[in-house]
Amino acid sequence: MKLVLMGTNDFVVPIFEAVRNAGHEIVAVFTRAPKPVGRKQVLTPSPVHVWANEHNLTVHTNIKEYNYTPDMVVVVSYGVILRENVLNSAPIINIHPSDLPKYRGPSPIRTAIFNGDTTSAVCLMQLVAEMDAGPIFMRTPFEIGENDTNEIIEKRVSQIGSDMLVEYLNSPEKYKPVAQSGEPTFTRKFTGDDEIIDWTKPVREIHNQIRALGCGRTKINGIEVKILETRMENDKLNIVRIQPAGKKPMDWKSFLNGLRGSEIRLGE
Repeated sequence: MKLVLMGTNDFVVPIFEAVRNAGHEIVAVFTRAPKPVGRKQVLTPSPVHVWANEHNLTVHTNIKEYNYTPDMVVVVSYGVILRENVLNSAPIINIHPSDLPKYRGPSPIRTAIFNGDTTSAVCLMQLVAEMDAGPIFMRTPFEIGENDTNEIIEKRVSQIGSDMLVEYLNSPEKYKPVAQSGEPTFTRKFTGDDEIIDWTKPVREIHNQIRALGCGRTKINGIEVKILETRMENDKLNIVRIQPAGKKPMDWKSFLNGLRGSEIRLGE
């Protein structure tokens, strides 16, 4: 089958690699344009861009360059609105990491963790003009553990999505699209403000915040810090890794040692 692949993020790469290993012909790859990264703002290609270059695949970073008629287009975490020239060129399938119609939009995994959900699903769906509203071909549920982070769930979704996509591409005629049912909910892009910890909230909500976003920002004994990792054990919040402003990440014990026995003041 001749395919055009569209994606950007890290967790997309194993999915596209599974498609390549399955023997399908990849006629082109579309991804987001390189972005400035780090203090020196070095233009850096996306993980999918790097992967495509490693396999000598044709790469485009501008959707306006689309001029293909493949057997199918595969879209996973691309982050670009598709226009009619793409939508009308071939059937388009999309891997979406939520139990649709719940959590349509840009941050389904982070939102599920942030909200403390214990289950979710990966949906293989037909892409339509309306965001994440297309009919579903396959749905695979999975569990979210109380200490699972966004990174852990992305890897889980990547494996599940790879298996689903390869199975579907081998025999697409076996799967009939089923319309989504129920009231949809929508996600948003998280910002730096979402990382600020409010210590008046229940500790489980703070834990969900940190594991969803990758960090929580606060002050401890007047020191600005990022809390990078926490764990819940017997309904108690344990800080595992922390990064004081201007320093490298360290474990919680090392940070406490630096306070020389001072009483801990969270948020101050």
